[in-house]
Amino acid sequence: MSSLTIPSAASRRRGLGAFGAALHVLMLDLRPILTTLRRHKIAAGLIVLEVALTCTIVTNALHLIQTRVDFLGASSGLAESELIVLEVRSSKPTPPERTAGVVQEDMARLRALPGVKAATSVNQIVYGNNSSNSGVTLEPDNRGDRLVASQYASDEQLLPTFGLKLIEGRNFTADEVLDSFKVFSDPEAHVGQVIINKAMADKLFPGRSALGRAIYVFGSSPSTVIGVVDTLTHPYLHRARGEGGYAMLFPLRGSGSYVVRADPARLDAQLKAATATIEAVDATRVVTRARTLDEMRAAFYAQDRAMAWLMAGVCVALLLVTGLGIVGLASFWVQQRTRMIGTRRALGATEGQILRYFQLENLLLTTTGILIGLAGALGLSQLLMQSYELARLPWVYLPAGAVSLWLLGQIAVWAPARRAARLAPVAALRS
Repeated sequence: MSSLTIPSAASRRRGLGAFGAALHVLMLDLRPILTTLRRHKIAAGLIVLEVALTCTIVTNALHLIQTRVDFLGASSGLAESELIVLEVRSSKPTPPERTAGVVQEDMARLRALPGVKAATSVNQIVYGNNSSNSGVTLEPDNRGDRLVASQYASDEQLLPTFGLKLIEGRNFTADEVLDSFKVFSDPEAHVGQVIINKAMADKLFPGRSALGRAIYVFGSSPSTVIGVVDTLTHPYLHRARGEGGYAMLFPLRGSGSYVVRADPARLDAQLKAATATIEAVDATRVVTRARTLDEMRAAFYAQDRAMAWLMAGVCVALLLVTGLGIVGLASFWVQQRTRMIGTRRALGATEGQILRYFQLENLLLTTTGILIGLAGALGLSQLLMQSYELARLPWVYLPAGAVSLWLLGQIAVWAPARRAARLAPVAALRS
């Protein structure tokens, strides 16, 4: 049988004695440190201020960097590496009543190209810098609770072209696709079918299937939900996060961007072939812009990427300046206290005790600066929330910032403190 060993009173007294001795040594170091700092208030205050400022800015900058990185990694749900987007313009305006027919003819030509998996025309696309949104209610004429959803208009080929997956219901049929011009020429516009995304289905019909339910977008005319897709996001992914990411798709054919899905290994060749196919039909029509969706994504996130690198540069610069400030001050104080160090060494102080003295001094300064900086970080975060609608600073950044600055302070002071600890007593007393 195992037995518990109960510490004896003598061993407990020895433990308390060791702790008391360590505390006594610490207090012996603390008194001269505080006395020195009182004599050098300006220098000590500058280091505290520098650490506080670094803590305040770096903590919030790291949060901003993480926010931008999250944006950069956001998924659109589309088969991005397989998509080409064409913008077509004509020098001779197409009559509105002919637009849907022209688009249908173009789609037939694009789908007939070798290697093309699917093609469609859509009123908006992610990273396209355009957005169409509509209010949605469960009661006619905008009565009841209302949410705003991104509104896509395309034909039955949008789901296979985008690479979207149905989790409920079905896709549109070719017979259900309507001419946008004809639909909206009628004061009582009516679109009978709609496909919505999962976020919208969960919001409007929590705990129930959305299939067969009616929603109202066009006044008193209901649209019946025939399908639910897993992902169909707002063209501006930033807004999708803050506004719930609701989106819906109507079977409407009209003007918009041409989107072609092709083999990613032959995307450049397919882009040229698609452009040539459209321009060969009519000399008055040209493809003003032809890009892969990957290129559009890179351009869309260019500002976020630049902001993340800028914030990272600011963090590195501040940490470097703070570290150099600590090194400079510690070196100055070692030079000023050479005789004190020699006296302590002559009285029996070891290298470890001298090293500990300077590290403890730095720890007091950085801790004071960190406490002020953490309060400043929370205040700055609150200001950013109110002014720029940024998310609240997560609490985990506070201890992470504190630990980083403590480590930086100890690393920065180590070399000057080590140099002081190695001073020979006789040389120090002669200086």
